[in-house]
Amino acid sequence: MRRGIRVLALCCIACVGLVKADEHSHKYKDGEPVRLWVNKVGPYDNPQETYNYYYLPFCAPKEAGKPKHKWGGLGEVLQGNELIDSQLEIKFKADVPKKVVCSNVLDDSQAATFRKAVKKHYWYELFMDELPVWGFVGLPPEEAKDDEHIYIYTHKSLEINYNGDRIIQVNLTSEDLQPIASGTKVEFTYSVTWAPTPIHFSRRFERYLDYNFFEHQIHWFSIFNSFMMVIFLTGLVAMILLRTLRNDYAKYTRDDDDIESLERDISEESGWKLVHGDVFRPPPNLALLAALLGTGVQLALLILFVILITIAGTLFEERGTILTVFIICYALTSYVGGYISGSYYARHDGKSWIRTMIITATLFPMLFFGIAFVLNTIAIGYHSLAAVPFGSIVVVLLIWMFISIPLCLLGTVVGRNWNGWPDNPCRVKRIPSPIPQKKWYLTAPVISLVGGLLPFGSIFIEMYFIFTSFWNYKVYYVYGFMLLVFLILTVVTVCVTIVGTYFLLNAENYHWQWTSFLSAASTALYVFLYSIHYFMFKTKMTGFFQTCFYFGYTLMFCLGLAIMCGALGYLGSGMFVRRIYRNIKCD
Repeated sequence: MRRGIRVLALCCIACVGLVKADEHSHKYKDGEPVRLWVNKVGPYDNPQETYNYYYLPFCAPKEAGKPKHKWGGLGEVLQGNELIDSQLEIKFKADVPKKVVCSNVLDDSQAATFRKAVKKHYWYELFMDELPVWGFVGLPPEEAKDDEHIYIYTHKSLEINYNGDRIIQVNLTSEDLQPIASGTKVEFTYSVTWAPTPIHFSRRFERYLDYNFFEHQIHWFSIFNSFMMVIFLTGLVAMILLRTLRNDYAKYTRDDDDIESLERDISEESGWKLVHGDVFRPPPNLALLAALLGTGVQLALLILFVILITIAGTLFEERGTILTVFIICYALTSYVGGYISGSYYARHDGKSWIRTMIITATLFPMLFFGIAFVLNTIAIGYHSLAAVPFGSIVVVLLIWMFISIPLCLLGTVVGRNWNGWPDNPCRVKRIPSPIPQKKWYLTAPVISLVGGLLPFGSIFIEMYFIFTSFWNYKVYYVYGFMLLVFLILTVVTVCVTIVGTYFLLNAENYHWQWTSFLSAASTALYVFLYSIHYFMFKTKMTGFFQTCFYFGYTLMFCLGLAIMCGALGYLGSGMFVRRIYRNIKCD
């Protein structure tokens, strides 16, 4: 079943021409050539600051002209990968004794480049049979005696393990330290050793998964703690709100013949019941709120689909596949965004539905593209592989224009025609009621700011694991944990937003729509603040380039999280508001 779903997902991507079939079937005959691909180099402490492998003066390809490249899917290119054939002679099951690749007399520029690479602890990445291999250019900077005694590794020893006709593991050992100085002759060599292994081909990727880190006891404890928070919070909401509402219903729906008690209660009447004629008044900036709700629901479904597809197909084993699936799923779920936006806008008697559709289709992509444009400009200035090629930008734009926007338009038309009739349980008064002054902790800004604390607490530990996997070279594979955390976040966000909405309405403030959205969206604010703490105390990132990419990517993530949580919180509050006002006498 898992394999079938994985194949289906990859076939869907291949249909749009974004993922090619593998060059190899991962099966080799004895003596058949095996390619070693070089990918990128960069400072170890700055994961996004990567350059072409031949940015360093290693042995360049022998062929005249442009060396052979291996282009993967769209996601692989967007992640900054550029695989180039190393042209090393490697054959299946054929050992290679120490062999010279090339020798080079370093000039001043080359020596300075290598010296800079060693000082910044440059690493490089290779691929063989889709398996990544990593190594360092030289000794760690802390092991250098002084700036004059800097050494680089000149020999690559490859130990390749095989099972039958398949490659299972590739191990790289860097050896032969040589000093770096202008005029020094450096000889680059390599050797290959083959050895059998009983490990099955289907388990060859397990060595890249850090089980001790991701399946640590604290990870399980955080899930249990968040689950208990959900139980406590939902129980608290049910106990407080249902008891209070039951008393309110009892007073407000009392029989008309009990005149004396009714008059006594009316004289003491206050709270959410008094704003029944204003609570369903259309919110300000209706088109923007409709677009945010549609985009938020779309992002929630997008994340759910990507998590489920990744769990079913273990797509984290393929370079860039998750990012490709993310882009395709975003385009396909645009119909849902348009449907939610169009139906909500029409139910509130909105007239400019085309404008609302355009905002829905462009709001999140424009925010995303704006940040990406700035980062891409910086990457181009640094000649980094993080710069997205023009062709890939065109592909993304074409997907957005010819798949995402038409589906958003279709969803908007269907939503406003099939689910666009107002069905509010209470009629809206012509003249808005005045909002009385309340204590500071019952004001909309305070409720909005406090609303994100508990949702952030429910995902705090998982944020650490996600940040560590993205910024510290770990493969995130526990998508089952992510699914549980996503569901917990949804429930906690809805419950907290309902409580905040009830307090706001009880303060006779009927401007609950934007407050409920911002209350849930404030979760992203605390995530961004945590990212600052993580940057300062959990990483060793330095330089303008990496700082811009760190906070640029984090800002993209937080904007999406804010829109998604805001939409979920609003929808939960909306159901709650309609439910309580449906059971009172509004006239």
